[in-house]
Amino acid sequence: MRILLVDDEEEFVATLAERLSLRDIEADWVTSAREAEKIADTRHYDLVVLDVKMPHMGGRQLKQLLEKKMPGIKTIYLTGHGSEEDYKAGSAEAEYYLMKPININDLIDKINDALAT
Repeated sequence: MRILLVDDEEEFVATLAERLSLRDIEADWVTSAREAEKIADTRHYDLVVLDVKMPHMGGRQLKQLLEKKMPGIKTIYLTGHGSEEDYKAGSAEAEYYLMKPININDLIDKINDALAT
């Protein structure tokens, strides 16, 4: 299983990757959509965890680009903006969505759920 974490908050995404690693889940991380596009040219991922709102390109748009490079990639969205109800109303993938601050166990549950489908 290969996971990519994308969030413009460097300390957050680095800490998230470290916390996953402590639970034997290895994840690469980047801090921009541009970096995610570049790394996706050289590596394949089974799942990507995306911040919904980032400078230059948000998570939803980035997901569309990543799907072209990796058809069938699973996605979990993270956001600190809005509410869960707001997001669910605009997304068919609401089951793969977490509000920040996240609970690491909730994220691991979502990762397992997404990869099981």
